[in-house]
Amino acid sequence: MDRTIAFFNAFFEGKYYLTVFDGIMNTLTLTAVATTIGMLIGLIVAIIQVIEKPKHGGISLVVVNFLKLIAKVYVDIIRGTPAVVQISFLWMVVLGPLQIPRVLVGGIAFGINSGAYMSEIIRGGILSIDKGQMEAGRSLGLTYIQTMREIILPQAARQTLPTLVNEFIVLIKETSIIGFIGGMDLMKAANIMIGSTYNYEIPLLMVALIYLCMTTIFTRFMRKVEKSISKER
Repeated sequence: MDRTIAFFNAFFEGKYYLTVFDGIMNTLTLTAVATTIGMLIGLIVAIIQVIEKPKHGGISLVVVNFLKLIAKVYVDIIRGTPAVVQISFLWMVVLGPLQIPRVLVGGIAFGINSGAYMSEIIRGGILSIDKGQMEAGRSLGLTYIQTMREIILPQAARQTLPTLVNEFIVLIKETSIIGFIGGMDLMKAANIMIGSTYNYEIPLLMVALIYLCMTTIFTRFMRKVEKSISKER
């Protein structure tokens, strides 16, 4: 009890609640940036992976094959290496010397990492749509891109939404490793409080509860979105 009282005295007197607030905001910022980048990369890579090879050959076939190779190598490398190695490499080797803020570097790194997984999710959603949908769109005079945008992707989005929500939740929790490059997040805030108060239990439980609240709120919100989409079908 005395340790608990001592911790909360230090928590308010040392204004560690501001540290926790900064950690929450940085975690949400990281997640938002990473999700935006990841969705963009994932969508582009998924479309490249499912695009049909030109039957007439020529330069267009070479370009498509090259893009498919790049997409495959990207997915294999990202899925085959730990996220902590990727973020450390991006910070120490690529972007660190440019004096870019750690939060932005983290957002880019997590976005690149998440993009590989999202591409597989989106690709699966696209492939789940009957091929006749694409043929119908092309027969109406739509281009491949127009058919994909107007017909295929909206249906694929409904199919993949639950899995993408799970990926987003994983991303929220995965941002805790930004501390490896000195970035501030909830876990870093916990470490700061532990280092100052020598109390391990309360800071870790506090951070765990905050993560749980964030993921629970988002999950319930997305369930309502899923239900509303299902009603519109």
